Amino acid sequence: MSSVVDSLSFRRACSRFATGITIATAMAADGTPHGFTANSFTSVSAEPPMVLICIDRRANVLPHFSAADYFGINVLSVEQKELSMRFASRGLDRFSGVPWRLGVGEIPLLDGALAQFECQRREVWEAGDHLVFLGEVVAARHADGAPLLYYASGYRELGSE
Repeated sequence: MSSVVDSLSFRRACSRFATGITIATAMAADGTPHGFTANSFTSVSAEPPMVLICIDRRANVLPHFSAADYFGINVLSVEQKELSMRFASRGLDRFSGVPWRLGVGEIPLLDGALAQFECQRREVWEAGDHLVFLGEVVAARHADGAPLLYYASGYRELGSE
Protein backbone atom coordinates (compact mmCIF):
# COMPACT_ATOMS: atom_id res chain seq x y z
CA MET A 1 0.00 0.00 0.00
CA SER A 2 1.36 3.43 -0.94
CA SER A 3 1.50 6.19 1.60
CA VAL A 4 -0.94 9.04 1.05
CA VAL A 5 1.33 11.38 3.00
CA ASP A 6 4.00 13.03 0.89
CA SER A 7 7.56 13.21 2.16
CA LEU A 8 7.58 16.99 2.65
CA SER A 9 4.37 17.00 4.70
CA PHE A 10 5.68 14.13 6.79
CA ARG A 11 9.00 15.90 7.46
CA ARG A 12 7.26 19.17 8.37
CA ALA A 13 4.94 17.41 10.80
CA CYS A 14 7.88 15.54 12.38
CA SER A 15 9.75 18.83 12.79
CA ARG A 16 7.10 19.89 15.30
CA PHE A 17 8.34 17.24 17.72
CA ALA A 18 11.14 18.76 19.80
CA THR A 19 14.12 16.44 20.20
CA GLY A 20 17.45 16.48 21.91
CA ILE A 21 20.58 16.38 19.80
CA THR A 22 23.08 13.54 20.08
CA ILE A 23 26.25 12.47 18.40
CA ALA A 24 26.36 8.72 17.85
CA THR A 25 29.86 7.23 17.70
CA ALA A 26 31.54 3.97 16.77
CA MET A 27 35.07 2.77 16.12
CA ALA A 28 36.05 1.36 12.73
CA ALA A 29 37.98 -1.90 12.56
CA ASP A 30 41.13 0.07 11.69
CA GLY A 31 40.83 2.15 14.90
CA THR A 32 39.42 5.28 13.26
CA PRO A 33 36.62 6.99 15.20
CA HIS A 34 33.38 7.77 13.37
CA GLY A 35 30.29 9.68 14.38
CA PHE A 36 27.30 11.65 13.19
CA THR A 37 24.71 14.05 14.56
CA ALA A 38 21.43 12.30 15.30
CA ASN A 39 18.12 13.21 16.82
CA SER A 40 16.57 9.82 16.08
CA PHE A 41 17.48 8.44 19.51
CA THR A 42 15.21 7.12 22.24
CA SER A 43 15.18 4.97 25.32
CA VAL A 44 13.45 1.64 24.82
CA SER A 45 13.64 -0.31 28.10
CA ALA A 46 14.76 0.17 31.70
CA GLU A 47 15.20 -3.55 32.45
CA PRO A 48 17.50 -4.25 30.77
CA PRO A 49 18.49 -0.68 29.89
CA MET A 50 18.19 -0.30 26.10
CA VAL A 51 18.22 2.54 23.59
CA LEU A 52 17.92 2.83 19.85
CA ILE A 53 19.25 5.04 17.09
CA CYS A 54 18.27 5.21 13.44
CA ILE A 55 20.83 5.58 10.66
CA ASP A 56 20.05 6.55 7.08
CA ARG A 57 21.03 3.83 4.61
CA ARG A 58 22.97 6.47 2.61
CA ALA A 59 25.07 7.63 5.58
CA ASN A 60 28.81 7.17 5.12
CA VAL A 61 29.11 5.98 8.75
CA LEU A 62 26.68 3.10 8.28
CA PRO A 63 29.32 0.45 7.44
CA HIS A 64 31.25 1.33 10.61
CA PHE A 65 28.18 1.10 12.85
CA SER A 66 27.09 -2.12 11.13
CA ALA A 67 30.48 -3.73 11.79
CA ALA A 68 30.91 -2.48 15.36
CA ASP A 69 29.78 -4.48 18.39
CA TYR A 70 29.49 -1.27 20.45
CA PHE A 71 28.30 2.27 19.83
CA GLY A 72 28.07 5.41 21.91
CA ILE A 73 25.47 8.13 22.29
CA ASN A 74 26.63 11.59 23.41
CA VAL A 75 23.75 13.90 24.41
CA LEU A 76 24.78 17.46 23.62
CA SER A 77 24.49 20.51 25.84
CA VAL A 78 23.44 23.91 24.56
CA GLU A 79 27.14 24.89 24.50
CA GLN A 80 27.85 22.17 21.90
CA LYS A 81 25.86 23.55 18.95
CA GLU A 82 29.04 23.93 16.86
CA LEU A 83 29.93 20.30 17.57
CA SER A 84 26.48 19.24 16.37
CA MET A 85 26.94 21.16 13.12
CA ARG A 86 30.46 19.74 12.66
CA PHE A 87 29.26 16.13 12.99
CA ALA A 88 26.37 16.85 10.61
CA SER A 89 28.80 18.09 7.92
CA ARG A 90 30.25 16.01 5.12
CA GLY A 91 33.76 15.91 3.75
CA LEU A 92 35.80 16.63 6.86
CA ASP A 93 37.49 14.75 9.67
CA ARG A 94 34.77 15.22 12.27
CA PHE A 95 37.07 14.20 15.17
CA SER A 96 40.01 16.46 14.24
CA GLY A 97 40.67 18.77 17.19
CA VAL A 98 37.70 17.42 19.15
CA PRO A 99 38.54 16.12 22.64
CA TRP A 100 37.36 12.55 23.20
CA ARG A 101 38.26 9.38 25.08
CA LEU A 102 37.69 5.65 24.73
CA GLY A 103 34.82 3.93 26.47
CA VAL A 104 33.68 0.33 26.76
CA GLY A 105 34.30 -1.64 23.57
CA GLU A 106 36.63 1.11 22.28
CA ILE A 107 33.71 3.54 21.81
CA PRO A 108 34.77 7.13 21.12
CA LEU A 109 33.10 9.36 23.77
CA LEU A 110 33.05 13.14 23.36
CA ASP A 111 34.20 15.35 26.22
CA GLY A 112 31.64 17.74 27.68
CA ALA A 113 28.50 15.78 26.74
CA LEU A 114 25.44 16.25 28.94
CA ALA A 115 24.92 12.48 29.05
CA GLN A 116 26.61 9.44 27.54
CA PHE A 117 25.40 5.93 26.85
CA GLU A 118 27.84 3.14 26.03
CA CYS A 119 25.93 0.43 24.20
CA GLN A 120 26.47 -3.11 23.05
CA ARG A 121 24.65 -3.65 19.77
CA ARG A 122 21.89 -6.24 20.20
CA GLU A 123 19.78 -6.07 17.05
CA VAL A 124 19.47 -4.18 13.79
CA TRP A 125 16.23 -3.84 11.84
CA GLU A 126 15.44 -2.50 8.41
CA ALA A 127 12.90 0.32 8.47
CA GLY A 128 12.32 2.03 5.14
CA ASP A 129 15.29 4.23 4.26
CA HIS A 130 16.93 3.71 7.68
CA LEU A 131 18.37 0.95 9.82
CA VAL A 132 17.36 0.82 13.49
CA PHE A 133 20.15 -0.11 15.93
CA LEU A 134 19.08 -1.47 19.31
CA GLY A 135 21.75 -1.30 21.98
CA GLU A 136 21.93 -2.54 25.54
CA VAL A 137 23.38 0.19 27.74
CA VAL A 138 26.46 -1.15 29.55
CA ALA A 139 27.53 2.21 31.04
CA ALA A 140 25.87 5.61 31.42
CA ARG A 141 26.77 8.94 32.93
CA HIS A 142 25.25 12.40 33.08
CA ALA A 143 26.10 15.98 34.06
CA ASP A 144 24.09 19.06 34.90
CA GLY A 145 23.39 21.57 32.16
CA ALA A 146 20.91 22.68 29.53
CA PRO A 147 20.23 20.44 26.52
CA LEU A 148 20.66 21.38 22.88
CA LEU A 149 17.25 21.00 21.24
CA TYR A 150 15.98 20.80 17.68
CA TYR A 151 12.50 22.03 16.75
CA ALA A 152 10.88 23.24 13.52
CA SER A 153 14.09 22.57 11.58
CA GLY A 154 16.25 24.72 13.85
CA TYR A 155 18.30 24.65 17.05
CA ARG A 156 16.48 25.79 20.18
CA GLU A 157 17.13 26.32 23.86
CA LEU A 158 14.75 25.67 26.75
CA GLY A 159 12.56 28.72 27.15
CA SER A 160 13.22 30.01 23.61
CA GLU A 161 10.52 30.46 20.99
